[in-house]
Amino acid sequence: MEMVFRPLDVADPPDRDELISFLTSNRFPFHITASPTRASVEQRIADGAFTGPDHAVFRVEVDGAPEGLVVLDDLDEDVPMIDVRLAETARGRGIGTELVRALATHVFDSFPAVPRIEAQTRDDNHAMRRVLTRTGWVLEAQYRRTWPVVGGTHRDSVAYGLLRDDHRTGTTTPFLDADAQHRPGG
Repeated sequence: MEMVFRPLDVADPPDRDELISFLTSNRFPFHITASPTRASVEQRIADGAFTGPDHAVFRVEVDGAPEGLVVLDDLDEDVPMIDVRLAETARGRGIGTELVRALATHVFDSFPAVPRIEAQTRDDNHAMRRVLTRTGWVLEAQYRRTWPVVGGTHRDSVAYGLLRDDHRTGTTTPFLDADAQHRPGG
């Protein structure tokens, strides 16, 4: 499976239209806005959500076909955050695991000073959580009832991290249980 990340420049009308089309023609049930509208995406573009030194947007091509979108956030900080969205037709085909693995390589190769990358998802997004775990990411935090759900009760947000060295070596540094330090005998 050949995975390619093609940068999108939302100032360029064809790229802007591609971004809007992708986001409005797919449903993303585990994102805060599951079914973005044209107006909401245009507002996010106007607000700078996809531009500037702190954001980068990529079309994901698998074997030459566009299958998804990746947004990198917080690029102006030491620890960027990833946002992965697969087209509905691409889900359930094993693309997610390869995409996240290739994305980590892309980020670490493109940003040599970045020591780690992060991802957050809802606690009930089992597919994404499996992908992150399979590719060496470590569950580092759970934020209780912080993820808004339209028409429903807030869900927990879970945060994962991947260290550059772990990705490079294929190892997983375990997460230290901070509570163990404070228990008797810990």
